Amino acid sequence: MDWGQAREAVEERVRKICVVLPEVHEGPAFNGRSWLIRKNHFCQVHTFDHGEDQHGVLIFRSAPPELDALVHSGHPFFKPGWGARVIGMVIEDDVDWNEVAELIADSYCIQAPKKLAALVNSQLLC
Repeated sequence: MDWGQAREAVEERVRKICVVLPEVHEGPAFNGRSWLIRKNHFCQVHTFDHGEDQHGVLIFRSAPPELDALVHSGHPFFKPGWGARVIGMVIEDDVDWNEVAELIADSYCIQAPKKLAALVNSQLLC
């Protein structure tokens, strides 16, 4: 994937997933875009420079046991090295957008107040 050309399309796909969640707003993030519930980041799209290549990564929250399973599954998942419940996913051409939507919804439910997370749970998203 040529990340330079794909970045806007990826951000738009993630935006469409995030904006249907209660009280979400979008903002800038270091080298990318971020989606927040109140003041809590639950999803970010970043550009990652690897030599001359650029890659897109999705940063989100997860909790055990799913967090452990994702970390141990390896590529495209990785532990960024900060935050106990933070995990990253390299965005590639064959990304499963249904899986991404589930991971984002779970991340939202981890970061959202219980009342808002319950609204998402009632819609069977979490």
